[in-house]
Amino acid sequence: MKVVAECYPCLQKLVRQAAELATGEMPARERAVAAGLKVLEDNFSLDRVSIVIAGKLHETVKKKAGNPDPYRAMKQQEIAMAREIYSELAPTPGGDFRACLEFAALGNSIDFFRPLEEVKADMGRRVEFVIDDSAAFASRLPRAGRILYLADNAGECFFDLPLVKYLEQFAPVTYAVKEEPVQNDLTRADLEEAGLASAFRRVITTGSATPGIDMEQASEEFMEEFGRADLVVAKGMGYYESLSELPPQGRIFYCLMAKCPPVAASLGVPLRSFVAMLR
Repeated sequence: MKVVAECYPCLQKLVRQAAELATGEMPARERAVAAGLKVLEDNFSLDRVSIVIAGKLHETVKKKAGNPDPYRAMKQQEIAMAREIYSELAPTPGGDFRACLEFAALGNSIDFFRPLEEVKADMGRRVEFVIDDSAAFASRLPRAGRILYLADNAGECFFDLPLVKYLEQFAPVTYAVKEEPVQNDLTRADLEEAGLASAFRRVITTGSATPGIDMEQASEEFMEEFGRADLVVAKGMGYYESLSELPPQGRIFYCLMAKCPPVAASLGVPLRSFVAMLR
């Protein structure tokens, strides 16, 4: 998905947010913001993919602020809240497909900055997919030999687990996390902190530190796994923004909430719609 003009102020906000989280020292923060905004100005073009630009912004802010993981505290909060929600509300791992899929999608919708009780209340709402290819995806499972599951935010690992266990009844599932910290995306270290490192049978990294996936930076291991997978579950907007640039393959299953107007417009759905789309 290419950027649109509406993405520019959002990316400016991203620079300021990352810098604020990266350091409390105002001179360092101001340098990080200035450097990030300059990178944005130099790289913003309507023929560029949004996540590639965002990756450059995060890299710049981290270096200028001297903090390799600005979102660490946020991720710890996400993990703690998600663990509690999982213990109370999760469907049986490996149980009903629809329940597991809806739980995974709910994980992508959560705003972990809100009070825990409000988040729990939201978990009781019904997930209605505006685009719903879940039946087509499920019909492909008996013939799948390998499944690749692309993880999104740190707290979502708890919401992914029941669906991953369901998928493992049909084929080996490889769970892909980020190589290094970027935004609040899940890394191997975050997975270990959540206590779920051994819950997923095979974990690899993308080899890069960009939101979604920049294929030019991805590791050989990831590219091999991506190429060999019969089905790819792609959680979150970042993977839609990046993988939608590829020709339709009929094997990528996007599971997300469309949280921003450009993504919603690209998908052709109302803002904050749930999507379960096979392309």
